[in-house]
Amino acid sequence: MSEQSTPHTKVNQDFIAEAEEIIERLGSELADLSDMAATGELNPDVLNSIFRGAHSLKGLAGMFSFGDVAELAHNMENLLDSLRLGKLDLAPQLVAVLFDAHELLRAMLRTFASGEERVPSQDIARCVAQINSCLEASGKNSGILLLDDLGLSAQVRASLTEYEEHRLKDNLAKKHTIFTVHASFDLSTFDTELVAVSAVLKERGEVISTLPSMSGNNETTIDFEILFGSKRTLEELKAAVCRENISVTRLGHGELHNVPGEDTAAVPVVTRSEKLNGEITTVPALTGQSAGATMTSLSHIPEDAVATAKSMSRTVRVDIGKLDELMNIVGELVLAHSAIEGVSTRMSDGGYSGLSVELNKAAKGLERKLSDLQKGVMDIRMIPIGQLYEKMSLIVRKISREQGKSVTLKFFGADTELDKLIVEDISDPMMHIIRNAIDHGIESGEVRQAAGKDAKGTIRISSYQKGNHVVIEIEDDGGGIDVEKVKTIAVQKGLIADARTVTDRDALDLIFLPGFSTNDTISEISGRGVGMDVVKNNIAALSGMVDLETRKGEGSRFVITLPVTLAIIKALIVHCSGRIYALPIMSVLETLLMTRGDVVTVEGKEVITLREATLPILRLKHYFDIQNDTESPGEFYVVVVGVAEKRLGIAVDDLTGQQDIVIKPLSDAFKRFRGISGAADLGDQRTILVLDVAGIINETLRTGN
Repeated sequence: MSEQSTPHTKVNQDFIAEAEEIIERLGSELADLSDMAATGELNPDVLNSIFRGAHSLKGLAGMFSFGDVAELAHNMENLLDSLRLGKLDLAPQLVAVLFDAHELLRAMLRTFASGEERVPSQDIARCVAQINSCLEASGKNSGILLLDDLGLSAQVRASLTEYEEHRLKDNLAKKHTIFTVHASFDLSTFDTELVAVSAVLKERGEVISTLPSMSGNNETTIDFEILFGSKRTLEELKAAVCRENISVTRLGHGELHNVPGEDTAAVPVVTRSEKLNGEITTVPALTGQSAGATMTSLSHIPEDAVATAKSMSRTVRVDIGKLDELMNIVGELVLAHSAIEGVSTRMSDGGYSGLSVELNKAAKGLERKLSDLQKGVMDIRMIPIGQLYEKMSLIVRKISREQGKSVTLKFFGADTELDKLIVEDISDPMMHIIRNAIDHGIESGEVRQAAGKDAKGTIRISSYQKGNHVVIEIEDDGGGIDVEKVKTIAVQKGLIADARTVTDRDALDLIFLPGFSTNDTISEISGRGVGMDVVKNNIAALSGMVDLETRKGEGSRFVITLPVTLAIIKALIVHCSGRIYALPIMSVLETLLMTRGDVVTVEGKEVITLREATLPILRLKHYFDIQNDTESPGEFYVVVVGVAEKRLGIAVDDLTGQQDIVIKPLSDAFKRFRGISGAADLGDQRTILVLDVAGIINETLRTGN
């Protein structure tokens, strides 16, 4: 299989899906490793998980013949192995190399998925050279620590892997006490009981090794010798784990210090016959155990639990394209249902009332089932936005490191759900906003301290559902945006004639114009005059809107408002100048029947008074420049729409009613037309345009047209 080929085959898709999952998990764990490098406290479990991830990716890429990925993952694995064996120190420079390798792996996978030109080989060679440079510094002596002083038996010493021996030495270097925990379990329940013991121990220290040993009755029981390091006292460990079949022994100074009353007889240890690449071959740790769990809560597993080949996971990975196809089918069924209802009405009018009633009853039953089916498909498409947070965390760590700034990222509302496709499409706009916040929003540590702030900046990302929309807020505590500087630059670029005539609110909207930048210097992160216009356009393409708030010296906040989904939606069908349009019902607040006398003109703009507030009016025929000789009716409807806090009244000739529609995207040739988000089929051979409410509101309130 050629790495340069476009990966449209099922095999390639399987590889990309599996590899993406591994790489995303690696990124999250590398972020944790970066925190450990800053504090100097290494969690071996996290490091081992990263090592296993690189190892799995290497094997997966090799199996699917993606040689470049396999090579880079292999070199990354070697570096991680030296780190976990204590041959290298966990330094920020080493973590930076791991981040670079991870980013390159993501780029390589992205090119395979999109069919783009492969990542240049010199980039891979450069990254491998950085890894090798780090490896040349390996071989660090972890200290002359005589394990003989612990009183370990020859059998135990012989069975320790290189990694376990390093972890033992590391615990001694940290002045931890080394214990052995001897446990005897019934053969039918040993797996459950062993992971429970390990979970309790891990809350109090580090499980270095778990070795099977000989027992008094090999037919009914199995024994284990657990080597354990901790700062806890012998009495604390005894209280936590000791019972009839479990004993704790403290090692040191060439003798065994036993728990009073415990049997001190040495237990011969069975030497393991295999060591797989230096990896720990112990029973995996128990997950889901609450803190403070005790051994009395151990439960027996059913006898048939180990005699099954069923998978423990009930999750199925589904291509989003298949869900789109299924959603389209549901949409066609919705249209077919509408047609059946229409036939039923015509039959009733034509004198077939009996048959009409039966057909109408069947249509109602179909409607209920379609509603359930639609909801089920929608639920499958929804994912927590927290999956996007993990990607943003990597971006913050990478850019803040490059900029030499210390930034804390805080998340709120990770459980808020959005359509999978919207989550994917909103990731790039969020990335642009965060890049700008770090690059020229958050000040350097020295500047922040001089201003009386904490040297470490903070970026807060929060999300919550508001009606039929989801709101995402990205806020930083940096220097904010200098509005007067924005006005000055706008005058220089000829965007406005006089800065005094522009309000601060309107000045902030100028930031989203193409080519506008307040940065004095060009950097790799921002300042090239591109980015914020892309942010606004991409969000508008999702029928969303972005708002900006800022306070000089205190920070800025971007508020992104998005629809929960863009698949099947309920729409209000409206008529204007002989044309039919659909307005997404999620943006419709109310409808009003008005007359010409209800509309007044203020500063050249039409408005109405609604509950003692002024509401601007947009005439749809003027917005789309529809040439129509028909005189406007004396009475007309105003559809009050809103996104976030913004409100607008759209004047139309008539309302047909509500209908479920499936929004179909327009081709690139139609994307230049403002105010349109897509098209929909009404089910009677008519195709209508779906209005982009957020875009229309933004355009109207900004220009007044």
